[in-house]
Amino acid sequence: MTGSGPRWWVGAGLALSHRPDLWSTAVRQALRLAPSGWWRRWPPLPRPDPTYLRFRMETAYGDADHAPEPADVVAYLEWCRRVD
Repeated sequence: MTGSGPRWWVGAGLALSHRPDLWSTAVRQALRLAPSGWWRRWPPLPRPDPTYLRFRMETAYGDADHAPEPADVVAYLEWCRRVD
């Protein structure tokens, strides 16, 4: 996914900065989606597997290289919070 760079993360982060009610959900989802042993790889960040992200972007947008829209990230986290 070419959208995995800092640009979309910044957009999602800005959208989430206005939604403190979703911060704990975002952390929980980041940890759930991270591969086991993520802390042993550099940089030690709980990032989802790139193959999984490409699959999700393909199913959501019809293009594996499409970056997630910040509003869609917020909507996804709202859904996660509701079903938890």
